[in-house]
Amino acid sequence: MQDQDYQRITKAIEFLKNSALDQPTLDAAARQVGLSPYHFQRLFKRFAGVSPKRFLQHLTSEHAKQLLRQSTSVLETSFAVGLSSPSRLHDLLINVEAVTPGEVKSGGEGLLIDYGIHPTPFGDCLLAQTDRGICRLDFIDTDHQQQILQKLQADWPHAQLQKNAQSTAATVAQIFNSPQTGQTPLTLLLRGTNFQLKVWQALLNIPPGTITSYGHLAKQLGQPTASRAIGTAVGHNPIGYLIPCHRVLRADGNIGGYRWGIERKQAILGCEFSQLETLSN
Repeated sequence: MQDQDYQRITKAIEFLKNSALDQPTLDAAARQVGLSPYHFQRLFKRFAGVSPKRFLQHLTSEHAKQLLRQSTSVLETSFAVGLSSPSRLHDLLINVEAVTPGEVKSGGEGLLIDYGIHPTPFGDCLLAQTDRGICRLDFIDTDHQQQILQKLQADWPHAQLQKNAQSTAATVAQIFNSPQTGQTPLTLLLRGTNFQLKVWQALLNIPPGTITSYGHLAKQLGQPTASRAIGTAVGHNPIGYLIPCHRVLRADGNIGGYRWGIERKQAILGCEFSQLETLSN
């Protein structure tokens, strides 16, 4: 049911953005997803916390450019102190552990990886974890499940993959449900080059409701001419949502690419922006 709701939301977002110049009515948007205006409005507000019209306003390039300007000072402080601070939007505490060169060379030999497929507010996800932490979080479509599993096995060719949805369900619930006091911090087990690890760590310093550009991220990392390389590293992020590559936009305010689909990036950002607005009112 959750995935069906998400599919309706993404279809509505796509329709609203493509029809923005025509100022489509609530009735027109509801028809696109096969719901009455009343039920569509309820579904959308439950998902985003705001009306479809307000949600769309959050996703305009003008709004994004304004947020980019506002985010600059916040991010400079965040990077200066290594901030991965708790916030009212997302109180998850995250620790990072890097795979050792020996473990990379062995291809994960002796490692047991539990995985499971679960519904989330942004579509189904595949989460994989070891006793040392989460090693992959991919948003998936039904026809891509086997492909994602093959990629997971290719990354860890000598590890044992074990389907264990009961184990991974608790982790998924901690990620996507409202944070609870006293939750154990989540640990990410990251496999990448030193450069990729540096970029992914920088992404963790971007607070919810804040965005940055590839160019600004390059400057913060002390490599102002490496925007393209940083963009590539961002695109190889193996842990969606938790490592918030969705918070990196183009300098002109356009959404840019996203390995899990532009509509999903819009949905995640729109929800974060909407929550930030709700909290500030």
